[in-house]
Amino acid sequence: MARFGEILRRTLFYLLVIAIAVYALFPFYWAFSTSLKTENELFSRATYLPQQWTLKNYQYVLRDGTFLVALRNSAFVAGTTAVLSLMVGAFAAYALGRLRFRGRTFLLYLVLSMTMFPAISILSGLYTIVREFGVFGTPFALIMTYPVFTLPFTVWVLTSFFRGLPAEIEQAAIVDGASPFQTFRLILLPLLAPALVTTGLLAFVSSWNEYLFALNFTITNPDAQTVTVAIAQFSGIDAMQDPVAEIMAAAMIVTIPLVALVLIFQNRIAAGLTSGAVKG
Repeated sequence: MARFGEILRRTLFYLLVIAIAVYALFPFYWAFSTSLKTENELFSRATYLPQQWTLKNYQYVLRDGTFLVALRNSAFVAGTTAVLSLMVGAFAAYALGRLRFRGRTFLLYLVLSMTMFPAISILSGLYTIVREFGVFGTPFALIMTYPVFTLPFTVWVLTSFFRGLPAEIEQAAIVDGASPFQTFRLILLPLLAPALVTTGLLAFVSSWNEYLFALNFTITNPDAQTVTVAIAQFSGIDAMQDPVAEIMAAAMIVTIPLVALVLIFQNRIAAGLTSGAVKG
């Protein structure tokens, strides 16, 4: 009877895992399947598999010079934003996680509260700022504004990791003659490699997928637009038809770098978690 109960629990567990996997992956599969369909098949009937496989949608997207420029802009903006968020966030998290000063907890929750404001509520203020700095209509307008929503969670996550590091590590570095900055750069940051990779990847993905700021701050300059804006403005191959298949093909192309980054950095995270093991 106990054996039967164990088998039943395992079966239910795997069924639940399969159901969650199907629920999470089916939209991605449907987008990929749609990107391989012709316009006639797409609007004639709904099928789970393309009846006539075609790469015409991908060829259209990759031949679109505007999309390729937007892809380059997204890589530049998202990469720069992630690096800036890690640089500033690491220093702020070190102060909040390792130093003791009055108002530290209040300041930490104040940083977290910045994520509670909807993006539309601060759009007008940021619009004025980028206009005053003269970067409106350029990728630098996005680099200036994206840290507004990438920095808070970067600081919050890194602060918790800094708090989890043993104080003896820092004390041993001070005894060996290391300065506070050397301790931070040479001792603490390498130990935080998994957290840095994770938060950097999240900041990159958030910047890569952002649409509202990208649309409003680059609307006057197509050469500065990111992929989210470029995809939304697709006109399609055939006239008088919604470019659903082309949009799905572009979405697949945009998703590939993110999937590649996750696969690469998963190994880095595992290596970082095991590299700090205690000797002996």
